[in-house]
Amino acid sequence: MVRTLRIERLAPDGTALVLPLLQAQFAEHAIPLPPGEVEEALRGLVVGRDRGTVLVARGPAPVGIAVLAWTWTLEHGGRVGWLEELYVAPPFRNRGIGSRLLAAALEAAREEGCRAVDLEVATEHGRAERLYERAGFRRLDRARFVKLLPAP
Repeated sequence: MVRTLRIERLAPDGTALVLPLLQAQFAEHAIPLPPGEVEEALRGLVVGRDRGTVLVARGPAPVGIAVLAWTWTLEHGGRVGWLEELYVAPPFRNRGIGSRLLAAALEAAREEGCRAVDLEVATEHGRAERLYERAGFRRLDRARFVKLLPAP
């Protein structure tokens, strides 16, 4: 049980604190990642506030995470937050932690001057869709594509 929940920004030296959460999320969603890649990407994100922010829900151990990356789009007229990850460990779900993390992520994006927050949801995650709809997100009629590029 989480009696006192704090949501705070992850410090650059705190990546080891949240790696188990991210690894659990990727495993739950069957996303294969080579060892060390998540840690390297996470360190690159939190090195400074110009790339994004990571929020951690703690009580006292980490139980959830929200990862925002900043981007710039013409469609939204400027800086945008990309909500890359929102994850709550299974034993702590259905307690409002995801809603609190999402609200904190939206506030962090506003503080950073973002005009919008974009995200994607896997088609089989109806519960996540309902969370975002309750928070005022609207579904876009689009398909998302990706092309991975070789490392430089």
